[in-house]
Amino acid sequence: MQPVTLTQGQIHLLNMASHIKTEKTLDMLKEQLSKFYAALIDIEMDELWNSGKFNQQKLNELRGKHLRTKYE
Repeated sequence: MQPVTLTQGQIHLLNMASHIKTEKTLDMLKEQLSKFYAALIDIEMDELWNSGKFNQQKLNELRGKHLRTKYE
């Protein structure tokens, strides 16, 4: 097994996690992380839209499609 090398971000999150003492605090952190990742997605989608790689036509093509992996 190879040793795992943590990034600076992972180390920072682990240090922050050591301060989580209650379920409420954990829920608050989860909410903030969700908002952070949602904001990143918004930025990436804006970049795709502004570059023309994604547009209204492509969005319309995706409507109603089921792209999830089927689990049996």
